[in-house]
Amino acid sequence: MPQSPALPRTEPAPPPARAKPRWYRRPWIAPLLVVAAVFIAMRLPAYLGVGGQETLLPFQQGFPELHRLLMVGHIAFGSIALVTCALQVWPWLRQRRPRAHRISGRLYVFAGVLPSGLLAGVVSVIAVQDPAGRIGNVALTVLWLGTTFLGLRAALRREYRDHRRWMIRSFALCWSIVANRVWIFLLVFVLMPFEQGYYGGDTEALIEDVAVASIWLSWIVNLLIAQWWLDRRPKRRDRSAPVAAA
Repeated sequence: MPQSPALPRTEPAPPPARAKPRWYRRPWIAPLLVVAAVFIAMRLPAYLGVGGQETLLPFQQGFPELHRLLMVGHIAFGSIALVTCALQVWPWLRQRRPRAHRISGRLYVFAGVLPSGLLAGVVSVIAVQDPAGRIGNVALTVLWLGTTFLGLRAALRREYRDHRRWMIRSFALCWSIVANRVWIFLLVFVLMPFEQGYYGGDTEALIEDVAVASIWLSWIVNLLIAQWWLDRRPKRRDRSAPVAAA
């Protein structure tokens, strides 16, 4: 009995690829760069005491000049880290300009995180804050250096998925300096009604508690948000969409 010829097997057509949004349609990139520029322009002169402004930083009385030099280096290199870190999380730059992404990444690590982090570790130990604030800053420094190192190692090994995850954590820790100012404002607003009662009118004690709490909250909350972002589940595709006919 003759057999009918087998029909050619057809594969379902793949779904149409979604076009990637252009760089100016990333609603968070431009504000991120603007915040970094404004933060540096407003805080750097006040921290370093340039432009006729008196520095806002309290220095250790035993060796104020050494403390000042360490802080100047930490803040200068930290400013580089803040800007280049914002460039590192720019998808358009990573996809369309990989060379620029690599250059900004090297600047972030070797001209930003490494010198700024090492100086921050020394400054945190000799800071004028109480032990709780010093421990918080040292923990932040160790985690910032550690996540950046692991991200760099993953990139050198071409483990780009792990590289992305570690660098997102490094980004969250880097931007804790900006979040710190937000927490200071919120904590002062919350605790000010307790100034006369709980603090007995001691404004300095209130400010000291605010400073310590803002140090811990700034990097812990940022790190939790980053981890939530990494662990979130992407939205499922709409199964009600018509399937392409074979």
